[in-house]
Amino acid sequence: MADTFEYGGGRVPPGEVRHTRYAISETFLGDPIRVPVTVVNGERDGPSVFVSAAVHGDELNGVKVAHDVAARYDPSDLAGTLLVVHVVNPPGYLAQQRYLPIYDQDLNRSFPGNERSTPAQRIANELYTGLFSWCDYGVDLHTSTRGRTTMFHVRAQTEHDGAARLAEAFGANVVLAGIGEEDNSIRSSCTNRGTPTITVEMGEAHRFQRPHVERASAGIESVLTDLGMYDGERLSPTWRRVVNARTEKAWVRSDAGGLVDLHVERASVVEGGEAICTVHDHFGTEEHVVRAPFTGLVVGLLQNPVAQPGHPVCHLVSVDEETRAAIEAAS
Repeated sequence: MADTFEYGGGRVPPGEVRHTRYAISETFLGDPIRVPVTVVNGERDGPSVFVSAAVHGDELNGVKVAHDVAARYDPSDLAGTLLVVHVVNPPGYLAQQRYLPIYDQDLNRSFPGNERSTPAQRIANELYTGLFSWCDYGVDLHTSTRGRTTMFHVRAQTEHDGAARLAEAFGANVVLAGIGEEDNSIRSSCTNRGTPTITVEMGEAHRFQRPHVERASAGIESVLTDLGMYDGERLSPTWRRVVNARTEKAWVRSDAGGLVDLHVERASVVEGGEAICTVHDHFGTEEHVVRAPFTGLVVGLLQNPVAQPGHPVCHLVSVDEETRAAIEAAS
């Protein structure tokens, strides 16, 4: 028989589903700011996993994944507990913007938080101590920021065995490894304190993209299956590239301002020296070609078609010939 699942101020007996709103702060009027939370506590004993979305308030793909995951699993199907935090950043979500409104603070650079510090630090502290720290594993859902798009991939501190296990079980083709150690994100703070957590990046802000939503939902099922919590499908991608984030990737940037004409697509492979985009001035008299510094896979790409010097236009990760052949065979 499973145990009662406990979190900050709440207890959910085995075999029950609990929908609640967990208070994390107050408005200027003194009214509570609450995050919507679903707890599915299985009928059988097992680990606990949190799924979180919208720590950046405009990243909506994860919100739909959380919605679908919370509705999908029944306590009779689970060995362990699934905790879904549907919207981590309600003020940003209500304003449909990335950061906490008014203060312009990045909540995902504020963990594990401080109960005596800034609004972002206090909210992060309440989320961490009241929700995330009660779980054994975590999956944090993101999209690219506005004006950019990213292919489906995972970020993880793979030197931690638990995080490496989650990253592999999730089944993404690309894993950016070894990033987030000191960035005060949900992922790094939880992983460094005993709750291995991965970040899932997918698509664009301000929209639901059904292929990404379905792929992330399948990845969560794969994780739950790998952990012995659910009898489902364990994903095995046809190719996989684990990238050392410090040495095997680059944001390729424009050296000029103007109108951007892209020559590559997201998830495509480009040759070293190949033109990624051309930046034109508004008179059509000057142009600047941005070229790939090495042969690589286009993980992220500019969507807003204007740039200024230093503007990132492409997120590129290196690939060897074997991986390149596998990518091209799968496409």
